[in-house]
Amino acid sequence: MFGWFKRRSERRHAEASFRESLVGRMLARYDAAVANDENKKHWANADALSSVGANSRAVRTVLRNRSRYEVANNSYANGMVRTLAYHCVGTGPTLSIEGEEPFDREVEQRFEDWAGAINLADKLRTMREARARDGEAFALLTTNRGVDDPVKLDLALVEADQIGDPGSGSLYGANLGAEATRNYCDGITYDDAGNPVSYEVLNCHPGDPYFEPGSRKVDASFVFHWFRTDRPGQRRGIPELTPALPLYAILRRYTLAVVSSAEIAALMSLFLKTTSPAIDPASVDPYDLIEVQRNSMMTLPDGWDVQQLKAEQPTTSFDAFVRTMLREIARCLDMPFNVAAGDSSSYNYSSGRLDHQTYFRAIEVDRHSLERAVLDRVFRAWLDEALLTPGLFIERRTTLGRPRAGWDWPPFEHVDPEKESKATANDLSFALTSIPTEHARRGRRWEREFARQARALGITVGDLQRRVADKLFATSTGAPGSSPDNNGSAEDDKQPSNEATT
Repeated sequence: MFGWFKRRSERRHAEASFRESLVGRMLARYDAAVANDENKKHWANADALSSVGANSRAVRTVLRNRSRYEVANNSYANGMVRTLAYHCVGTGPTLSIEGEEPFDREVEQRFEDWAGAINLADKLRTMREARARDGEAFALLTTNRGVDDPVKLDLALVEADQIGDPGSGSLYGANLGAEATRNYCDGITYDDAGNPVSYEVLNCHPGDPYFEPGSRKVDASFVFHWFRTDRPGQRRGIPELTPALPLYAILRRYTLAVVSSAEIAALMSLFLKTTSPAIDPASVDPYDLIEVQRNSMMTLPDGWDVQQLKAEQPTTSFDAFVRTMLREIARCLDMPFNVAAGDSSSYNYSSGRLDHQTYFRAIEVDRHSLERAVLDRVFRAWLDEALLTPGLFIERRTTLGRPRAGWDWPPFEHVDPEKESKATANDLSFALTSIPTEHARRGRRWEREFARQARALGITVGDLQRRVADKLFATSTGAPGSSPDNNGSAEDDKQPSNEATT
């Protein structure tokens, strides 16, 4: 162990010497490449480590512990992580099969039933919180006989601490175990192309009070590893809150200092002082207390005066400081200030919509990443099990290829529902969207909604479809089945025809 630390110290010293000699020979073309007395402290921690070396087990363990501590004790951090999961996953995605076969519709319904049985949406939200707080989320495909569904497949979540080298044996990463190699990194084995082959899953979480040593090797096809890749060759993730952790600490310390100062000023009710030379200072106890009766007036002896501490905190700049800090903290999550703070009092409609554009785009990227890393693979595994389950499907499958899966996510609520409704009607009338797509955006099946609406109105589904089509065409062209007369005058357009009136 001491030999390892000595080699690491020698290697870092050699790297530092090389960088100093390299910087010394550099031409001052870039200001950021110049080393001088003013900036050497700022760049003291800059290194040339790879993504694997920078995100070592020891570093990731410290960052995870501090991030979890901050999320558990800081209401802003806790709310940001939870809100991020709510907006990204929401009530969960809906499977959408490309195809019009009855078998495809049955697959959608069966998968929805299974997802509800294992509470898939809640597990996805937990994975999103873990990725932001811990840096990475892991899930294992398992068989669970307790699942209330014919398909007994289940998704078991494990924390990042439980995926690692079984020889590490330390909660705080002091014992690094096996060093990272080209085909191995902290419990994950890779092939020559960089694809994960297997994962070492510890028998227990290192922080469990009943920890027992040992691990099991799980094939990569049964493991879901979701993290944000920031650098080429990165194999493990770090908390997305990492850049904001020092800022959270500053904000908390400053807030506590302000509250303490205000409390001291509030606790000290009154001070009595005198400048009269006739009073012997030795006859007065400097820490004597005088009870003051509520709603009463008192007279003081000659030469005595009364004062009260002024409450200097919070200052007028306190709110501006908190807002500035929260804006910088939320930036690493691509989250606007009003979402991070839960406060839109300083926003108008336009600024609120503009700030949300970047945030919603980041949510779309997260959803796409979640589809590729988890959902697509979960659906393939479920379909393989479902096809082997006797009597699960009623409809016959006519195609040989695997159904192509898509995912419809809960929509982002519009601030002005009326404007959104008009925009949707316009898109429908010009075939820029479809009724199934709009129902899917709201987490509903269009066939089910049409059947319920037709039953409520006492008409057939076919009649309802024709009336909806007439309504859409009337929205875009005027009356159903009519076409504008390009040869008519403006006065003719103002006069409604008898047919239209009827």
